[in-house]
Amino acid sequence: MPGRLQDRVALVYGAGGPPGELSNGRAAALTYAREGAAVACIDRDTSAAQETARQITAQGGQAVALTADVTSTAQVDQSVQDALRHFGRLDILHNNVGIAPAGGPLDMDEAALQRVMDVNLGAMHRTVRAVLPQFLRQQKGVIVNISSIAAIRWTGYAYFAYYASKAALNQATVALALQYASQGIRANAILPGVIDTPLVYQQISAQYASVEQMRHARRQAVPMKRTGTPWDVAHAAVFLASDEAGFINGVCLPVDGGHSCAIPGL
Repeated sequence: MPGRLQDRVALVYGAGGPPGELSNGRAAALTYAREGAAVACIDRDTSAAQETARQITAQGGQAVALTADVTSTAQVDQSVQDALRHFGRLDILHNNVGIAPAGGPLDMDEAALQRVMDVNLGAMHRTVRAVLPQFLRQQKGVIVNISSIAAIRWTGYAYFAYYASKAALNQATVALALQYASQGIRANAILPGVIDTPLVYQQISAQYASVEQMRHARRQAVPMKRTGTPWDVAHAAVFLASDEAGFINGVCLPVDGGHSCAIPGL
């Protein structure tokens, strides 16, 4: 049977990841492809984008690897045009790129704050500006933005700029959804909770005495007493991009095992 996204084209920004590891972006790209979509795997690391595209084609899917730094308007615009030229249409925009430098307001200067906002919120603005003309011509398109439960609650880590940028991303998603709803465009956000990704080991593990202590603490923070995987986020993204979610618009969906509903410490 054809997949839920058969004959559609998905642009996944942040589709790369460390060699041999599974990031949220790579899982999303693979899952879109498994549901029948052709995927533009876009990352600032060319080799990482190529690896994701290689995995898709090895499984019988269609993919192209493109290079773009999401802080560059010119590069984002070029990647969209390249994808459109390669596939002939665009149906799904998936924004996965984000950074989470540690620090409260006393720990970061204005330049550091602006850097986080430029990546976590500005990147979505650039990609949306690039794809909207095509979506409007088609009178159809889906935007899936990857936010975080940090947008709606304290997570136990001092990430002042990250909290602020992801909260802004949520409301920007709602604004997009409502402004363009009558023109066939939907926009939703996914708020991952405690997900076991390579980024965790790069940016969070140093705050613990050991990696195993970190894993234990993160598992205990979730009511289900386990961490999620990039596949959990990817499956939610595919659902939101599919016709099954055709009447879902402007939603900020936690994928967190109940974490955002729980009382901290209980």
